[in-house]
Amino acid sequence: MIKILFVCHGNICRSPIAEFVMKDLVKKNNLDGLFYIESAATSTEEIWNGVGNPVYPPAAQVLRQHGIRGFEQKRARQLSRADYERFDLLIGMDRANLRNMERMCGHSPREGKIRLLLDYTDRAGHEVSDPWYTRDFETAYRDIEEGCLGLLRELGYA
Repeated sequence: MIKILFVCHGNICRSPIAEFVMKDLVKKNNLDGLFYIESAATSTEEIWNGVGNPVYPPAAQVLRQHGIRGFEQKRARQLSRADYERFDLLIGMDRANLRNMERMCGHSPREGKIRLLLDYTDRAGHEVSDPWYTRDFETAYRDIEEGCLGLLRELGYA
């Protein structure tokens, strides 16, 4: 089983979109049982008294518009050092995520386990822009979907 953790700053927009897009792709390609997929945050900004906020409404809306469900119970959680050992791949949305992931996990992205999502596309090194700031959830969705499809290809499943 390949264990993948998608990571962004707050775990309410980009990383949950990636989590549920990837789960949807896995299901549509009859790969259930071969993957374990979650998402997490580098910050605690969306976690209050130990309870994470749900997927941000515009992010939930873009998932729904693309026919993706199952995210309704998702709550933000923070990345932990143990996640580095627990997951095979930790995939960040931008370089700030990578720096924070390295700091939090104590490992370098150069080890190959921590990577940018768009490294799995022909736009390696590019970032998924944060729709929290851009308000462009559709572009973020398309970038994330492209990255997830590229990841499946690289893993030999597409």
